[in-house]
Amino acid sequence: MNIYPVILTGGAGSRLWPASREHYPKPLLPLFGDRTLLQETSLRLDGIPTANPLYICNEEHRFLLAEQVQSIGLKPEAIILEPEGRNTAPALTVAALMLEKADPESVMVVMPADHVIPDREQFQTAVSRGVELAMDGYLVTYGVVPAYPETGYGYIRQGKSLGNGAVVDRFVEKPDQATAKKYVDSGDYLWNSGIFTMRVDRWLEEVGQYAPEILRTCREAVRQGRRDQDFCRMQNQAFLECPSDSIDYAVMEKTDGAVVVPLEADWSDLGVWSALWDVSSKDAEGNVTRGDVLMHDVHDSLLLSEGRCLAAVGVRDLIVVETTDAVLVVDRKRSQDVKSIVQQLKEKEREEHRVHSRVYRPWGDYESIDSGTRYQVKRITVKPGASLSLQLHHHRAEHWIIVRGTARVTRDEEVFTLTENQSTYIPLGVKHRLENPGTIPLEIIEVQSGSYLGEDDIVRFEDIYDRCEGN
Repeated sequence: MNIYPVILTGGAGSRLWPASREHYPKPLLPLFGDRTLLQETSLRLDGIPTANPLYICNEEHRFLLAEQVQSIGLKPEAIILEPEGRNTAPALTVAALMLEKADPESVMVVMPADHVIPDREQFQTAVSRGVELAMDGYLVTYGVVPAYPETGYGYIRQGKSLGNGAVVDRFVEKPDQATAKKYVDSGDYLWNSGIFTMRVDRWLEEVGQYAPEILRTCREAVRQGRRDQDFCRMQNQAFLECPSDSIDYAVMEKTDGAVVVPLEADWSDLGVWSALWDVSSKDAEGNVTRGDVLMHDVHDSLLLSEGRCLAAVGVRDLIVVETTDAVLVVDRKRSQDVKSIVQQLKEKEREEHRVHSRVYRPWGDYESIDSGTRYQVKRITVKPGASLSLQLHHHRAEHWIIVRGTARVTRDEEVFTLTENQSTYIPLGVKHRLENPGTIPLEIIEVQSGSYLGEDDIVRFEDIYDRCEGN
């Protein structure tokens, strides 16, 4: 019997803006410690004999995810790419279908990639108990023993005892403060963690009974899909026809096989900035800081600086987050309302909710330095051995200045090498490619000029990363 970690990486984390954005969401960020939330989740079962993990992610994030997993020494069983998010029930169904043929009685431990659980040993103890119940055919979820009346979480009411867990009596939505206090005082309720353990065949049986359209469309999407190295691509149209639903709503609230195992450990789904303050180590005045931060008479605040000097005087209960292109200031008790700012950005058709000023690509990254009418300046970094696509632009020309490393440049029929302090010009409409043949990162300054400077002005002819559109 194999145990497969199934790691769900969906969700934009809009309430953690401006750090978390659609194209670089919170699981890929090192919000709690040096590792990213994705990496911490991937290592959470280290110590329990498991098979290689499966990841479900948006197509946009596939190379970032693969790089982060590789950097901690893990090899994925598969990285399943969703053309568009359909919530957790379809994601889990696709993972189960991927495992069905080879190992239908294997056990899946399903973990969202954006949780913080500092006590790995306690988590593994709970999972081991859950695996035993899952092997007997139960669909297991984990309920966190509540530390206080929390209104931001759903709850699970425990029924009669069953082994190391209890039958799920019912799931309840996020309560108001008075109801949450009653739940905690009763001792019968646990926070709903959104973590699950179940056998592959049992999940497929239950989802087929209670959400047959999810099973049908996911099975068709997998059947018509294709595998590209570690990436598993589903057939887009079939998957887009799949209903969007959560594991809880689709199956767990309907089945009579749901069991909850208590998780007696600190836990947070890190949904808002105040949650990061809650779980972080604080100084004598109750402050959490990161980056270049100066303070005087500051209390119970979260101050994060990505680059610039952040200074605060005489404030309390504040959250201030500085990035290269945005600064957030919010009352710590109003963290939930950050999503209203993200909504305003969307309504105004601004880009700050989607991308950072630094944009990551499979070959490296680029950062916008300056822009104006008919021009834009970028700093581009290309990883050793990496290559941009062979492409052209209809509306802009480019000047490249090498500031570090060695560049191999293709310009129509020419192929030549440039080194530090050398430069070249790419006229409008000319096929070109930039490569790094060296052993250190290649850094260039790119000056674009033209009538349109959008990232969609790219026509690709060859690309080693199998990208059909975008950059």
